[in-house]
This record gives sequence, structure tokens and C-alpha cells, in this order.
Amino acid sequence: MKKNKMLYRIVAAVLACAVVALALVTYQSRSSSNAPVAEGAVTATGSAKGMEGDVVVEVTADATTIYSITVKEQNETQGIGSVVCEQLPDTMVAANSYNVDGIAGATVTSDALKEAVKAALTSAGLDASAFAVAQTSDAAVEKTAESLDCDVVIVGAGGAGLTAAAQAAENGAKVIVVEKMPIVGGNSLKATGGMNAADTKYQEALGITDSGVDEFIEDTMNGGHQINDRSLVTVMAEESSDAVDWLDAIGAPLPKVAATGGTTHKYLHEPEDGSAVGSYLVEKLNAQAEKLGVQIMLNTEATEILTENGAAVGIKAESKEHNYTIHAKSVILATGGFGANFDLMASFNPALANAVTTNHAGATGDGILMAEAIGADTVDMDQIQLHPTVYQETGLLVSESVRSMGGILVNAEGKRFCNDLATRDAVSNAELEQPGAYAYIIFDQRIVDDLKSCQKYIKNGLTVSADNYEDLAKAMGLEGDAIQNFVDTMDTWNAAVAAGEDKEFGRNNGIDADLSTAPYYAIKIAPGIHHTMGGLKINTDAEVLDTQGNAIPGLYAAGETTGGVHGGNRIGGNAVCDFVVFGRIAGNNASAYAAN
Repeated sequence: MKKNKMLYRIVAAVLACAVVALALVTYQSRSSSNAPVAEGAVTATGSAKGMEGDVVVEVTADATTIYSITVKEQNETQGIGSVVCEQLPDTMVAANSYNVDGIAGATVTSDALKEAVKAALTSAGLDASAFAVAQTSDAAVEKTAESLDCDVVIVGAGGAGLTAAAQAAENGAKVIVVEKMPIVGGNSLKATGGMNAADTKYQEALGITDSGVDEFIEDTMNGGHQINDRSLVTVMAEESSDAVDWLDAIGAPLPKVAATGGTTHKYLHEPEDGSAVGSYLVEKLNAQAEKLGVQIMLNTEATEILTENGAAVGIKAESKEHNYTIHAKSVILATGGFGANFDLMASFNPALANAVTTNHAGATGDGILMAEAIGADTVDMDQIQLHPTVYQETGLLVSESVRSMGGILVNAEGKRFCNDLATRDAVSNAELEQPGAYAYIIFDQRIVDDLKSCQKYIKNGLTVSADNYEDLAKAMGLEGDAIQNFVDTMDTWNAAVAAGEDKEFGRNNGIDADLSTAPYYAIKIAPGIHHTMGGLKINTDAEVLDTQGNAIPGLYAAGETTGGVHGGNRIGGNAVCDFVVFGRIAGNNASAYAAN
């Protein structure tokens, strides 16, 4: 018996090694050109810093041709940066260039991979500049027509789309999701804070008794300047606790609870390890959808909603190779907002035409425009939110969690200038009134230790740091009186925290701990376009309404593609609550409609 067990273990180990070897060969073959490797070609490695560490590549090339690119090491986020490492080497080999379009939503990893390949070419003794221009093909791709059938088709694979897909599939529906981008996640990948929710088990366990449904509703209405649709806000608040429980059930718990900007209560639920909530949830939701058999079609853009007798019965979509007609019993739109469609935004506010945006490249309002084409109504389209803490060079959002954990904002004179955790519109407007229309967000090592996003900011070179306030001021570029102003500001803030009262600006949350744990950090930030509050008009069943106020049969929507929930200003943490709550409602009702 012992000999049999030992033999089994040996065979299992050999088979495991064979599987790993086969996987490596398969991966490398995807990164190779069809051209035979010429005599004299050289193989070399190169590396560059990604989001989660170094991206290391091995490149085989000669003076005129890149023959293969293989990613040897990477620790990028699964489903985001990892997709770059899987897909971009093929693109580079086909283009015979490292300078190809990156994958939207994974810019840092895309840039790292390009730099790593460039470094490998240089290391090989080759002229990297010879591969700086991509080759193009004039051959037209002839698309073939393909017809698909399902119960529910979902347009968009961001947080709302993946939530709706997982819920509908959980109910037994056959679900197809089309996503025009090469990765799932959409703008949800940009969410770095948490999910607001009320009356949850996590709040109860922490003894938080003053952050219930009624308070959540009123804070959201007040934050939205009372132009929100109260019925939608009420449903979001009432269903938020169940939404947290559902996430828990699919392996995505949010047990940490904090305050967020614009509220006086603790609703913000975050991952235990301090991860950014967006990428954390996208990974879990995507895994759940795939586990339940959802078909997710990437690089596939929906172009039209199909109707029969006034009801939505499917969509038309296209990829590089196919023109799809997808017949469905119901349709869910989850295409996100239009924060990357500058022409559309400028039609409501011309001042936004050249603004920086935190939105991913695919946030162009496609679902809104397609639905309008079949008679759907919209609401609050002119309500476009600026976020006050955006790193202007890349459009990267600096999480509101930094401030909710005690971080503060100072201007170029080294002074605080507002309630750092007021509503986003109020803080953004205050920043725009400061010298240079920018500010600095200040935090310390205590916050870095508790917040993974801060560790990424440091790793990616966004921060300056020092072991004392005076040296930090100098690292920020402050001069003259501004240096002493900054030191005084930090001392005043720490004293306010000790007293439990911010007499300067009346900040009433995020003052539980001071900024006294060296080293200290600063990031230069300014307002950027962050969220489009307007979109398709829906009812509390997530049904899309027409211009007469009637529900369009078979058509549902959720997430940032809808309007009404957030009014004139979105409270931080409400976007995630919105997409989980209404994503589930859309998934439930669309699957029920399809079953009838």
C-alpha cells in the first residue's frame, strides 16, 4: 500500500510538472511571430516597474525584427494588469514594435511592459528606436455575421454589469455579457475607497448605531443637493445591507467601516486588507459570473438595441472579426457614464472640454445614446462631478480613504483651506480658488501601513516624503513663509485631533488619529472629472423609462449609465452601493422577465 501511494505521488508530481511545462510553452507560443528566427538574433531580458512590482520580459530580436516576447515575471492585478501581460506581447510582435496602444484601464502595466521590452532590446545591443514605430497592415478584415441566443444580454462588464450577470445567472438565466474594452471592470476599477451601506452586520459588530437607513437617505439627498430621485435613494439605502451580505456570500466581504466625505456617519465598508474596493470587487464578481457560466465577450462593442413591438429583444454588436446579432428575452444596459466623452460633456459644460478625467477610455456614454435612439428618457445629464484629489499627470485618483483616515489638504501657501472631507463639489471648488488651482494631500506612515492604495502611490512615484514637517514642505517645493505655515498647519491639525474638534473648518469625521507618525508624505493634486451623475431614467425596478414615463418592456439599466440616484453631487462610496444594489435588482428583474 505504501509503495502504491509513493508511486501515485511520483506520477502526480510528474503530471503536474508536465502541465506547468505545457502551460509555459503555450504561453510563449502566443508571444512568438510566424517568422523563423534569423541567425544572429539575440535574446535578452528587461524590466520596468508596474503597479505591483517589476514586470520582467525576455525578448528575442535582431536589428530589424522582434521574434518573440515572453513575460517572465509579473505580479500585476489579476484580470487587469495580468491581461496586459497576456495580450500585449502578441500585439508588439505583430507590430514589430514596443510602441503600441496600451490596454485601457491598465495604463501603468501597459507602460511598464513597453519600457521592459525597450530595455531588453537595448540590453541586447540593438537600437531600440528602430522599433518605436508600429508596422501597420492595409489588409481589410472581412467580418462574418454570427447570431447568438440567450435569456439576458448585458452590455458592459463593469461593476454593475458583472453584478447583474452574476445575479441573473444565479437565478438560472443564460447570460451573455458584451464589453467593448479588452478587460472587464470599466470605471469600477477606479474605485479606491469602499461601499456605503446602512444597518449592516459589520456596523453592528463595531457598535456603530447612528448610521442607519434613514441617515443614509438624508445624507445622500443632502449631498446631492436634494435633486436626487428619493425613491431610488430609498431603495439603495434599504437594500444596501442585503447587498453587503450577498457580496459576503460570493467571497467578497467588506468588514472595515469608516466615514467618507460629505457625511457625518460611518457607512463606508472596505476590504479587510485595505485593498482598493473597485479592483477587489471586480475580481470577485468576475469569478462569480464565470463560475455560474456567464459568457463574457471582450473587445465586442454593442451598437444597437433590437426591439419588437416596443420591447427590447436583443442587441447588435461587433468585434474585429464578427458582426453579432444577439437575440435575448431581456436587455440590461451597464455601460457606465460618459466621463471620457469630452464632446458630450462639453455640450452640457463647455469648460470641461479640456479637463483631466479619472474615467477609463471606454466611458463614452454608449448605453445612454443607444437607449435614447429607441425612445428612452434621461435625467440630470448636466450634473458632472469633479473629484478633488486627482494626480494631474496621469489622471489617477487619490482615494478619499486617505482623508477619511486622517489625511488633510493644504495649498501652495502651506495652509489648510476648507473642510477636507466636505462634499466633493465643495472641496473641488475650494481647490480651484487656491493659488495655482491645486493643492497637496498630506498623510503619514500610519495611513500608509493601513491603506494599500497609499503603498501604490509611493511605489509609482506620486509622492514626496520626509521625516519631519519642515523637510516635507521643502520636498513639496514650498518656499519662504509657506514652509513655516506648513509646520504650523500640521501642529494645529494634530492639536485639533487631540481636542476632538476642528475649530478652523468644522471637519467632523476622519479626526480619530493625528498625523504624527514619520515619515510624512504629500501628493500634488487638483480637481478632475470623476463621475457623471446623469443618465438613463429608471424606476425602482431598474426598468428604463421612455420620454412619456412608461417602462420600456425588457429593458433594464444599472450603475453610472443611469441617473437620479446621486442628484447634483455623488457621495463617495455611493457609486459602489449603487452598482451592487441596482445591478442585483436589474439581474433579478431581467431574469424574471425572461422566464415569463
